[in-house]
Amino acid sequence: MYAYILRRLLLIVPTLFGVMIINFAVVQFVPGGPVEQMIAQLTGDAVSATARVGGDAGNETSSSQPQKGSQTKGSDHTSRYRGSQGLPPELIKQIEKQFGLDKPTHERFIHMIGNYIRFDFGNSYFQDRSVAQLVIDKMPVSISLGLWTTILVYLISIPLGIMKAVRDGSKFDVWTSSMVIFGNAVPSFLFAILLIILFAGGRYFDFFPLRGLFSSGWQDLAWHQQITDYFWHLALPLLSMVIGGFAGLTMLTKNSFIEEINKQYVYTARSKGLTEKHVLYGHVFRNAMLIVIAGFPSAFVGILFTGALLTEVIFSLDGLGLLGFEAALTRDYPVMFGTLFFFTLLGLVMGIIGDIMYHIIDPRIDFEGRNI
Repeated sequence: MYAYILRRLLLIVPTLFGVMIINFAVVQFVPGGPVEQMIAQLTGDAVSATARVGGDAGNETSSSQPQKGSQTKGSDHTSRYRGSQGLPPELIKQIEKQFGLDKPTHERFIHMIGNYIRFDFGNSYFQDRSVAQLVIDKMPVSISLGLWTTILVYLISIPLGIMKAVRDGSKFDVWTSSMVIFGNAVPSFLFAILLIILFAGGRYFDFFPLRGLFSSGWQDLAWHQQITDYFWHLALPLLSMVIGGFAGLTMLTKNSFIEEINKQYVYTARSKGLTEKHVLYGHVFRNAMLIVIAGFPSAFVGILFTGALLTEVIFSLDGLGLLGFEAALTRDYPVMFGTLFFFTLLGLVMGIIGDIMYHIIDPRIDFEGRNI
């Protein structure tokens, strides 16, 4: 087992290297880099990330598209950046030097990899802070959202899935299956919008806050009031993500239990006079829950990577999802690479933890014979 874990840990390095190569190569071909972003700010054409999503950005190409053959003022140099007409070439070169884009591509890549080996992720282009500090500051919001959602999904889905398996074909199974299908069909962000309209200052009620993870003056509250305020702000985001995330795990639990219930060892246990409760929780539960419980780390990573992104944007939660979303729109490459590095590393580590949990739950599973 220890040799397998060591091999998995060693595989993290080439995996991260490959991901960074692909990401670096992709951004070289994406239009609208940081130089264009700075030019847009200088010319007054810049828009915020949320304005682009909300459709308030106007026509980004109407005023910034250079005319064919246009030249910069006072020079016969034709710039390769959109919207740079009228700006002196010296200013463009200064902006390129500011972002380190005046060097050849291979030099920038080697420099980036060298910094990442020292865990130096650089500074944000537009926030004047280190990427590491930004990730650390935003991490508690995303971890809170992902961890509590995963725990609640498991607390709801496992008992519900067991009851559906035991009562397979009953009215309870039919009605709960309808709920599960509905929860699986409707995206979580639609539930989030519905909850905002109903309970967060929309047209009907104003029971919950709409922004942030804490109220103003949270530090001055008593410890029990701080806890209450914390979950008060998390109530709607967690509810929207749980409604959209419990369906798959519920059906997985049900199908896993049904498969185990129909195996021969269950009939043998019943024939020996064991009670149905003893058979279910003493024999079936361990085998049926193997894939469900051991998948907790990967489920957490999945919720953190996917559901948390739109939820943070909708509820204005300043976490890693919103940070990466804004960085992608503004072409803040250091933040993009830094958050991608963190998410990839977290996913790889959680995968190793998932394999360890497989072995803990069922020691018969041995990874020593695997070639990975």
